[in-house]
Amino acid sequence: MGGEEGDNEEECCSTQLIDGDGEFNATGLENFMKTAKVSECGLSYAVVAIMGPQSSGKSTLLNYLFRTNFKEMDAFKGRSQTTKGIWIAKCVGIEPCTIAMDLEGTDGRERGEDDTAFEKQSALFALAISDIVLINMWCHDIGREQAANKPLLKTVFQVMMRLFSPRKTTLLLVIRDKTKTPMEHLEPVLREDIQKIWDGVPKPEAHKDTLLSEFFNLEVTALSSYEEKEEQFKEQVEQLRKRFIHSIAPGGLAGDRRGVVPASGFSFSAQQIWKVIRDNKDLDLPAHKVMVATFRCEEIANENLSHLTSDEGWLGLDEAVQAGIVSGFGKKLSSILDTYLSQYDSEAIYFDESVRNSKRQDMESKALHFVHPAYLTLLGHLRAKCVDNFGKALEQSLKRGEGFAASVRSCVESSMLEFDQGCADAYVKQADWDASKVSVKLRRDIEEQAVSVRSAKFSELITSYENQLTKALAEPVEYLFESAGGDTWALIRNLVQRETGIALSKLTTALNGFELDQETFDKMVQNLRDFANNVVEKKAREEAGKVLIHMKDRFSNLFSHDKDSIPRVWTGKENIRKITMNALTASLKLLSVISAIRLDEKPDRIENLLYSSLIDGKVTPVDPLATSSWDEIPEKDTLLTPVQCKSLWRQFKTETEYIVAQAVSAQEAHRRSSNNWIPPPWAILAMLILGFNEIMLLLKNPLYLLLSFVVYLVGKALWLQLDIGEFINNPVSALLSVASRSIPSMMETMQRFSAGEEVHQQMGPPAPSSSLLGSQSFNSQQSNSMTNALPAESSTLTERSESSNKRSKSTLSSSASSIESSSSTVTQRQAANVEADHM
Repeated sequence: MGGEEGDNEEECCSTQLIDGDGEFNATGLENFMKTAKVSECGLSYAVVAIMGPQSSGKSTLLNYLFRTNFKEMDAFKGRSQTTKGIWIAKCVGIEPCTIAMDLEGTDGRERGEDDTAFEKQSALFALAISDIVLINMWCHDIGREQAANKPLLKTVFQVMMRLFSPRKTTLLLVIRDKTKTPMEHLEPVLREDIQKIWDGVPKPEAHKDTLLSEFFNLEVTALSSYEEKEEQFKEQVEQLRKRFIHSIAPGGLAGDRRGVVPASGFSFSAQQIWKVIRDNKDLDLPAHKVMVATFRCEEIANENLSHLTSDEGWLGLDEAVQAGIVSGFGKKLSSILDTYLSQYDSEAIYFDESVRNSKRQDMESKALHFVHPAYLTLLGHLRAKCVDNFGKALEQSLKRGEGFAASVRSCVESSMLEFDQGCADAYVKQADWDASKVSVKLRRDIEEQAVSVRSAKFSELITSYENQLTKALAEPVEYLFESAGGDTWALIRNLVQRETGIALSKLTTALNGFELDQETFDKMVQNLRDFANNVVEKKAREEAGKVLIHMKDRFSNLFSHDKDSIPRVWTGKENIRKITMNALTASLKLLSVISAIRLDEKPDRIENLLYSSLIDGKVTPVDPLATSSWDEIPEKDTLLTPVQCKSLWRQFKTETEYIVAQAVSAQEAHRRSSNNWIPPPWAILAMLILGFNEIMLLLKNPLYLLLSFVVYLVGKALWLQLDIGEFINNPVSALLSVASRSIPSMMETMQRFSAGEEVHQQMGPPAPSSSLLGSQSFNSQQSNSMTNALPAESSTLTERSESSNKRSKSTLSSSASSIESSSSTVTQRQAANVEADHM
């Protein structure tokens, strides 16, 4: 065997499994399992162990039987311990894969008589993990009590009882150095002795009546002497070797074995069994089998889970899901999970079924838990897409003019169908994931979006009709307040009712597609009516804040213009008292209209109360305006309280007194200017008496008469052009004005005479520049006259009113201009009359 030893060493991979001190070589066993490729065998492997007395040729038998290279004893060096501990090797050329286990010999002098612990431990270990146990015996010791390996068999049976479950191990009794005694005489003796040993071994209660055949299959074989009949020995060994081929098949040496640990769990199983034996604990092989299956199945499951987490297909799928919806997600993920679950099944198929299935479920659960976030992410993308598509579909449907409620129903149905189809595409067959929660959330999101869109549409409609109402009501109401009369609030109510009715009619048509319940519809209608009323109320409050301005405008307009809206010229014939009373009454009516909101058509006595208190001036024991509320008007509809009305009227009277005073001054000035043209009778008589000689001189000399007529005409023209009438009211300012304009006017007049212009043309309208100067002079005259007519207190009030009310100033200026224009007209008429008299 020398030439074959090198090859056998490489093939059999002999390794010391347990050393002489009982230390388990876990690393060596792992390397052995990988190198010999035992882990890939599943259940198609067998373990053969050999035990027997020291130096009984156990290693030699194994080497010839299985082509292993266990160390053999060198007989030329003496008989001593060769194998220490337990060694294993792969049997060469044996199918299925078979592991040979060479145990340390028993009854060795090296350990001594008392050190039998390792013998029992190794025997128990061999019985626990081996399918076939070879008992090496010397033929000449059969029939002896001590030398026939009876102590060894007794030990085997005793430790076997500690397994608590029959494994159906095959005990092959190998009789070495067979003598001439026939086997048919040796075998019954051995079986009888073995039965006696079995019967005599103390058994636990559970196996008290258990038969030997439940635990062991007994086989007997004999071999010739290796030293004396080597060739015959080899032939017999070769025949025995054939019995180990397909040993685990039915009818083989180990055809009925039980509780086999799969090859991938053999390393862990052997290590755990040895640990239990070393700790001197009872070994429960069924429990151990479950433990090994649990460990190995967990290991296989974790390994596959680890591969799943780094799988390129899964990583790519997960990355794609993070970016968006992945078509065929369910099929792709199911395929990936199937791959690793199938790998688990193929690796764990030989382990305990209950443990295997349990660990498979755990692995599947962990795998599904690992990939579940990707599934949820996909559903999130799908939900977002459905919500977005719902919004787009609803918008398109509304653009086509379809009703809102019908559009929402169809779009919701379409979106939910799209989500269900997406869930079906994402279905993972290994999982029972429920997408109902996401579906409920999707429906809630869609409903919220529908409500949001409906609210936006409502808001858009309401805003549109509110804007229409505001446009239709604000300016007309403002105009009605400015021209307030007795029927102002009636007109406002009619306006509000008409415009609100138009808006409500259009709104009702627009809301038909929303399918609103009656309560919501009535609420929207009422809100629009309230808005219309609020527009009026808001405008009324704005106008109430400007009531003093409106009152002064109305007073100024009625006082300064006649019924035909022509500016008044204060000639002295006008009844200023009556005009003033009419303007005050109209202003008071405006105050009464704006003092309260009257949208409910309830009658009130505000106007009568204001008239009797502020214009008639009736004296009563209790001032009816000394209160903060009206009797018939609620507080919310009050714009101006009685006290505020009284205060405003007092301020109004104060700020309009100067207009009346100006009119009175204008009348007085007109009267004075009209009376100054005609001298008193005594003056006329005196001029006739004293100027008699001059008159006669003129009458006697026509040249003087003609010269006097020319001087008269030139003087009249200068009078009209230079507005000499200013001397009457303000001589000083008129004198300065005449001095600055006399020379140009005289030159202009002389030029006209030299050109042969007629007198009628000379008396025509004054030049624009002269007219402008005349207007300015008259304005100055009027202002000075007014200032002189009003007392100091009235002037102070006038200045305050002018600073707060520019519109009043504009009215006054217009009035002054009108008076100026009237005066100019009167002057021209007089000049024309004089000219006619001379002609």
